[in-house]
Amino acid sequence: MLRIAALALFVVCSVSGRSPLPAADVFWTGMLGPNRDGWVSYFQPPEQWPDGLKAKWRAEVGTGYGSPLVAGDHVFQHGRQGQDEVVWCLDLNSGNVVWQNSYKVPFEIGGGAEKHGKGPKSSPVYANGRLFTMSIIGQLSAWDGVNGDLLWRRDYDARFGKSRPYWGAATSPIVDQDHVFVHFGTDEKGALVALSQETGEEAWTQGSDGASYSSPLLVDFDGVRQIVEWNHRALMGVECSTGRLLWEYEFPHEGSNQNMPTPVAYHGRILLGAENRGLHSLEPQQKNGEWTVQNRWSQHKVALDMSTAVINGNLLYGFSHYGKGRLFCVNVATGEVLWQGPGRSGENATFLSLPGHVAALTDSGELQILIAGGKKQEIVASWRVADGRTWAPPVLLPNGILVKDHKTLTRWSFGK
Repeated sequence: MLRIAALALFVVCSVSGRSPLPAADVFWTGMLGPNRDGWVSYFQPPEQWPDGLKAKWRAEVGTGYGSPLVAGDHVFQHGRQGQDEVVWCLDLNSGNVVWQNSYKVPFEIGGGAEKHGKGPKSSPVYANGRLFTMSIIGQLSAWDGVNGDLLWRRDYDARFGKSRPYWGAATSPIVDQDHVFVHFGTDEKGALVALSQETGEEAWTQGSDGASYSSPLLVDFDGVRQIVEWNHRALMGVECSTGRLLWEYEFPHEGSNQNMPTPVAYHGRILLGAENRGLHSLEPQQKNGEWTVQNRWSQHKVALDMSTAVINGNLLYGFSHYGKGRLFCVNVATGEVLWQGPGRSGENATFLSLPGHVAALTDSGELQILIAGGKKQEIVASWRVADGRTWAPPVLLPNGILVKDHKTLTRWSFGK
């Protein structure tokens, strides 16, 4: 078992002999899938949903809110056991351990977040045979997906004092071309950073804003490939290749209202939901090389706390923290709230979008299948998949689902 000091700044290891894992029908490479939008392209809903689900296997992987990933016949999971953060590679079919690696990550929880534990809260990302994990203290590590060797590790403690905000790093890294992107820093100061996937060497940094708990997106607006990220102060678009700031829209953390949900990109717009600050449709535009951002609509009947919404058709499905927590559906074009579910539905929900349906996993451990479309909430199936504390985004398989609860990862089967 490999043990590395938690404050190590930069470790580079040999990558010779590494080869990517084999391709498969399921290639769920990051939080909410390969495009970070929750869309499950390969899933075909059954004519009749089963009355119950069967647990195919369970594995004790530790605490944390990170999503499982699937590449080939392998499942990756990042968790915590005691003072260690642990990276797992499991066999998709059996749940058996292919490899496992751990390293010391001491962390003191900030006041008010004790119930959420010591993480990790970030979801890993997989690309080109490498797994990238962000620790609760803001260390980005690259692992060999085949054998679990540490390839390199990077933090920005020397520049910012710490590499994470008050309640710990929750932003999930994202990859594009040869680089991995993530925002390092505290609440007060930080930067969006592009690092080489292969070596961890810095390609560029952008800005000086503090880190938030939201995660970046990759989009193409007006033919420009860019990272959209919501940091402590503003929503902004940054050119992937150069790190050049293209546009920004000030939407800062206010008092105790955190910048937490990941924005949603749809047809040239960014849908931004904020704790106690409603839901907004923003359109970045370029004219003669100059970028502006137009607010197309705003509404304050629903608001996103920690839950990230998903698109199905031209509708947005999410979980508002108003009413002690309730599901909702919004028309993307107009901002009209088409329906809201009953209140007191929980503290959080994670969503996946599939043909004709939306899957909603509440923090109480209930998995619901909703009909997509219409002006009311229609639940066609519901199952208990955990006793609770299901904050990690799930992964929908062609005939089942991977669910991470407090300490356990379970593969559930839909049956025949």
